[in-house]
Amino acid sequence: MRIDRQFFERDVLEAAPELVGKVLCRRMPTGQVMRLRITETEAYRGEEDGACHARFGRTRRTEMMYQRGGYAYVYLVYGLHHLLNVVTGSEDEPQAVLIRAMEKPYDGPAKWTRAMGVTTQLHNGLYLPDSDEIWLEDDGFRPAVRTAPRVGINYAPEKWREIPWRFIADENKEEDR
Repeated sequence: MRIDRQFFERDVLEAAPELVGKVLCRRMPTGQVMRLRITETEAYRGEEDGACHARFGRTRRTEMMYQRGGYAYVYLVYGLHHLLNVVTGSEDEPQAVLIRAMEKPYDGPAKWTRAMGVTTQLHNGLYLPDSDEIWLEDDGFRPAVRTAPRVGINYAPEKWREIPWRFIADENKEEDR
């Protein structure tokens, strides 16, 4: 079942762990749909978050983070890799979930975006609940999720490097229902 806008219009700390286990879908140029299960996410929450792109306020690069939940925020890192975030929360409250990893062998944010052909030019700003190009589905799978500090944010103050806002699926382990 396709995930609707209400899922995204919540605080990032609610949405990020719940995205683990969901399925990201991408209609490829051939017309086929590629589906990958999300295994790891990271939450970035507002201008006060020293690791968030919005820490410097609203800029051309971060404008998408200030939209209401449901938009794709795709950016280029190191001039090489396109990374996809899902905007969450309310308009003018910059929050986003970085989709860090998918099921193997796509265990890194640039590996899966490359495999799916996700780019800043084509996909930044897509409204995922209505998109026919990229969307998210919930097939009912609920993995057990553990937390850890975010990675790759050495520029951030220590407080923000240590906060456990990375959410990781425990392999082959579903949560107790």
